[in-house]
Amino acid sequence: MRTLYDIQQVLKRFGIFVYLGQRLYDIELMEIEFKKLYEAGLIEDKLFKSGILVLKREHRLEEERQNKEEM
Repeated sequence: MRTLYDIQQVLKRFGIFVYLGQRLYDIELMEIEFKKLYEAGLIEDKLFKSGILVLKREHRLEEERQNKEEM
């Protein structure tokens, strides 16, 4: 897992499509759904850990981008 697109593809395999209209909210909801899949035992530990790292990175980058736009 390297990109947010990879996360979306995993979620899509389980019929989960996320679009709230704001990228930051999309990332947050994807993280919630990804955790639920892991807790249900539907994805393996290695996939979960790498996916969470991607989501955290994307969330941080999006927050930085939004803060830069506000200035």
